[in-house]
Amino acid sequence: METGAVLAQAARTATLSTMSVRIAIPVPTLNDEPYNQRTLPPYVAAVEALGAEAVQISLDLSQDAIACLLNSTHGVLLPGSRFDVEPERYGAAREPECHEADAARTAVDELLLQDAFNLHKPVLGICAGTQSLNVWRGGSLVQDLKTCVDHHPGRTIVEAHPVRISSGSRLAALVEDATALTQPVNSTHHQAIQRVGDGLQVVAVSPADGVIEAVELAAADHFVLGVQWHPERTRVESALSRAIFEALVGAARAWQPPVIGESVVRI
Repeated sequence: METGAVLAQAARTATLSTMSVRIAIPVPTLNDEPYNQRTLPPYVAAVEALGAEAVQISLDLSQDAIACLLNSTHGVLLPGSRFDVEPERYGAAREPECHEADAARTAVDELLLQDAFNLHKPVLGICAGTQSLNVWRGGSLVQDLKTCVDHHPGRTIVEAHPVRISSGSRLAALVEDATALTQPVNSTHHQAIQRVGDGLQVVAVSPADGVIEAVELAAADHFVLGVQWHPERTRVESALSRAIFEALVGAARAWQPPVIGESVVRI
């Protein structure tokens, strides 16, 4: 390795060693503060329990202000929302059951995803956050699920239905018992992934109806995981839920800004 590259690597390591791990989390909605107050704290608590700092991204900030915040973050967590992605974004006509969209949340999600993919920062999508990720990658959604499985039994249900996890996947590596790849999860979603986005692969399905329950990026060097259930609500009861957040924070802690030539991309 050339001297300049060695010095750049040393500078990068020194910079990161003095920084706490910071996870960007967009506020779930723009126009429903009671919903935000009810749903955001569990996401914040999940990363802070692991020693990371949750950087809440308000949806009314300018692009420049968001870019400034992202300069000091090491990963992204896209939370759920009571709003749906606008069907026009994936080339579909709106169906009556589709909820209204939240344009501000969509715009912020896209800024965070662009930053994360440009710099290979880890990403965790949860429920609507997973749907947002999938559409941003060019995928589409089922606008309203009509299956034999109740995917929306309520917030307090800890084990709503099982998911079957694909062996050899990043998600499978988070299961305590490698022989138990069918896991119970909670569930609160009326939409799901239909066409899988570019570079994403299906890594968990609901076995009774085939609904896609988790996707991840097909890239060993970039942690991107999206799940349809809500691990932030079941961290006490579920080892898998805890492991999902541990994986995000661990990937953020290990992340380093890329070197272009002999220059470190500053954060």
